[in-house]
Amino acid sequence: MEVIKTDIEGLCIIKPRIFEDGRGYFYESWSQKEFDALVAPTRFVQDNESRSCYGVVRGLHFQKPPYTQAKLVRCVRGCVLDVAVDLRKGSPTFLKHHAVELSEDNHLQFFIPKGFAHGFSVLSEVAVFQYKCDEFYHPEADAGIQLTDGRLGIDWKIPQSRIIMSEKDRARLPVTEEDALSV
Repeated sequence: MEVIKTDIEGLCIIKPRIFEDGRGYFYESWSQKEFDALVAPTRFVQDNESRSCYGVVRGLHFQKPPYTQAKLVRCVRGCVLDVAVDLRKGSPTFLKHHAVELSEDNHLQFFIPKGFAHGFSVLSEVAVFQYKCDEFYHPEADAGIQLTDGRLGIDWKIPQSRIIMSEKDRARLPVTEEDALSV
């Protein structure tokens, strides 16, 4: 596995070694030993999967302390634009984001440490998206910020008129200093 650092401390893209031949391909999608050594010691406790159609934007979600989550995400069918926004209190990159296309063709994974809001937009007809989380879901800690907040400068690569989001996400407020997370 190759670890590609981003311009935001802690965020990284993981590129697996893929072995291809006439039968198809094989790759190791997860190794606790390699992840701990090359990325960060992390104990994932919950896996989630979602299926969405073109234009769906999910996010920008996070859990409030003491239930903040680190996530390892990937797209196993289709293509998404995955986005992480730094919400770490005192971080020099507070409110900066990093976006990466994850697809069934590139097999990339994105590691999002604690202290980030996370979301994605579906760029293909259908996408199946998988998340590994290091903390269980706690509804009382569920939070999010407005994914169309212009101050964040995120281009979701979906025309505004084609964006599909939940009512819950539509009602989210723009980010404030109070959203800063202590991790």
